[in-house]
Amino acid sequence: MLEKLQSLEQKYEELNREMSDPEVLSDPQTYNKLAKAHSDLGEIVGKYREYRQVLADLDDAEMMAEAPQEADFAALLDEEIATLSKDKERLESELQVLLLPKDPNDDKNVIVEIRAGTGGEEAALFAGTLFRMYSRYAEVERWKVDILSSNATELGGFKEIIFVIEGKGAYSRLKFESGVHRVQRIPTTEAGGRIHTSTATVAVLPEAEEVELHIEANDLKFDVYRSSGPGGQSVNTTDSAVRVTHLPTGLVVACQDEKSQLKNKEKALKILRARLYDQLQEEAEQEQAAARRSQVGTGERSERIRTYNFPQGRVTDHRINLTLYKLDLVVDGDLDEIIDALITADEVERLKETVDVHHD
Repeated sequence: MLEKLQSLEQKYEELNREMSDPEVLSDPQTYNKLAKAHSDLGEIVGKYREYRQVLADLDDAEMMAEAPQEADFAALLDEEIATLSKDKERLESELQVLLLPKDPNDDKNVIVEIRAGTGGEEAALFAGTLFRMYSRYAEVERWKVDILSSNATELGGFKEIIFVIEGKGAYSRLKFESGVHRVQRIPTTEAGGRIHTSTATVAVLPEAEEVELHIEANDLKFDVYRSSGPGGQSVNTTDSAVRVTHLPTGLVVACQDEKSQLKNKEKALKILRARLYDQLQEEAEQEQAAARRSQVGTGERSERIRTYNFPQGRVTDHRINLTLYKLDLVVDGDLDEIIDALITADEVERLKETVDVHHD
């Protein structure tokens, strides 16, 4: 571990020197690239320097403790050694986590797809609840939300809603939301007051840039048609809705939210690119099963990951057995406690894997 940290510190210093080179300073593209690499290393190098300082202080304190001392001073030294030893352990585990390979998608924007599952209108209303929950969370994080495509129901729910969340680290925070979300509540439409169980599925895809995924124009088939609103009433009288089919894979995306055909086409392509990118990643992960999503849970779209129980005001994440009794806050976007717990569980899982690999 120490060798790896030393080489990262050298790399950090090297980047420092390169960034002050006049030639680099006059080339914004190169400078920005180096600045990003430099800032990516900043946290781990800072932590490593703090760790080295703690080791040096601990050495000094232990050497002083070996020499005969006044009782009061000896007690102070013991206290300092205990504190420094704790700091050493804490920094070691923090450094191990920082050394874990980073998910290359972590800094990306995300495309979130929410679909009503079993439960009819109640499931559609729950899909609306989830959309509001993620929108509120994005607001807290100062991220931007843009709806790409939606299919609303008359009572204000969604059969399906697809939206992009733009902001630093959006994928790193939201990637564990993929799966089946289950709700238990008394529907507003239910006169008898019985609790119903409904579901909605959530898929979180990293947004793919054009440079990462080139799609041949010949592989796409576009159809345009008139969009319609909930209940079938016509929304507008021009052919502004767009359906795009990716011929090699058969993937189909339709968008009709915008009045302009061009905007609907752009949004449909954004969704298509993210789905294709996700498909390629899944294939790559299956090929190297060892680098599978060592994710909390399997990351399967069909896996039930969380239950929202309204009568009891509780939310349970089944993958990490976490239950919180603050459902009203959670559905209002207070997701940090759940997300932090999922990220920690994932780190623990991945640390275990690296230890297992070293032992094999």
